[in-house]
Amino acid sequence: MASITVVGGGLAGSECAYQLAERGVQVTLIEQKPVTRSPAHYMDGLAELVCSNSLRAADMHNAVGLIKEEMRRCGSLIMACAEATKVPAGGALAVDRELFSAEITKRIDAHPRIERVARMVEAIPSERPVVIATGPMTGEALTADLIRVIGAEHLAYYDSIAPIVIAESIDWDQVFSASRYDKGGDDAYVNCPLDKAQYEAFVAALVAAEKTELNAVEKPRFFEGCLPIEVMAERGPRTLAFGPMKPVGLTDPRTGRWPHAAVQLRREDQEGTAYNMVGFQTRMTHAAQRATFALIPGLANARFERFGSVHRNTFVNAPAVLDASLQLRALPGVFLAGQITGVEGYVESAACGLCVGVMLAERAHGRECAPPAETTALGALLSHLRKPADDFQPSNVVFSMFPALPPVVSTKKKQPRAERREQLVKRALDDLPAFAGCR
Repeated sequence: MASITVVGGGLAGSECAYQLAERGVQVTLIEQKPVTRSPAHYMDGLAELVCSNSLRAADMHNAVGLIKEEMRRCGSLIMACAEATKVPAGGALAVDRELFSAEITKRIDAHPRIERVARMVEAIPSERPVVIATGPMTGEALTADLIRVIGAEHLAYYDSIAPIVIAESIDWDQVFSASRYDKGGDDAYVNCPLDKAQYEAFVAALVAAEKTELNAVEKPRFFEGCLPIEVMAERGPRTLAFGPMKPVGLTDPRTGRWPHAAVQLRREDQEGTAYNMVGFQTRMTHAAQRATFALIPGLANARFERFGSVHRNTFVNAPAVLDASLQLRALPGVFLAGQITGVEGYVESAACGLCVGVMLAERAHGRECAPPAETTALGALLSHLRKPADDFQPSNVVFSMFPALPPVVSTKKKQPRAERREQLVKRALDDLPAFAGCR
């Protein structure tokens, strides 16, 4: 049986390589670190989380929670390592990003059927099959080679990263610990409460702050699910109060009331030495971040382990260039996985890598393997990559991707949302085992 090459040691590439190896296939995993790093990376390990440390909702009645459960049932490396390195995050699954990367690196390097090679890849390798899982920051040379093969211009958008605050620099007398509506315990989030005057002054400062310059030739296009905080502020003075600064469900123990607005800080590591500013991705200059975030109660003297930033992400027009197995139509034997395909988010990227790994492993053993059923979260996500669109854009997994449930004919009343979600979850988990024997 021939070896399969996987290029890229991020979430998708690590998951893909692991799935192949666990299913009896020899894998060569090529990752450019530590030879070189992209501008957004700073660690040498695999599966580095660049933006947030959150893998989002844990509840299966949320589509991303369901896809995580499906991945667990398929033997996901990423989910196993996330559980082993998780930190308190209320109703979400968040991890200590350094321990998470270290655990994945350890398990990949210990696997007898995975050989990891550290080198840059500047053109599509000649080996077949090969999986390109180089992520949204694929190098310019490899991107150019992909464009040459595809014969179509790639699409791009800008993604943003939230700052990380050093815990000892927080003024703990001005903040309080609580999860929204007490979900997940009091240690999950630290909340910086703002009154009306403080909120209005903060929004005005965001709008006026100096921003980093983006490519002057292109009109910046941000992913709606990860907008810079100042872009949200520019949409209206109350936008943030209904977005990342919404105060609902956060009772300040000193007043017994919800504040006018709140900034939430989520623990970045298991020891609680640093906190991520939830939803505060930004393209402000470093100096502007210091000055503007100092207006937030509790952060007047904040020191930052990492400032927020913006980077350019690249992905292909998946419906036009990929087949159902995520193989390039123009170059058989070359598969794409992860965010470069047009899925958005950590979990979705890993899920994409999982699917490619499972399907390729079955093919390596001489067995046909169709993609997971569209009624599953995994299948629904892949279906997004097959639906033609005039302006194809990345997407997280959402329930609107799933095929509709049969209509309820016994009553004229609209079926309650919770009941519909329950049925979608049951149908998905019932249909999952058809995908290469996932439990």
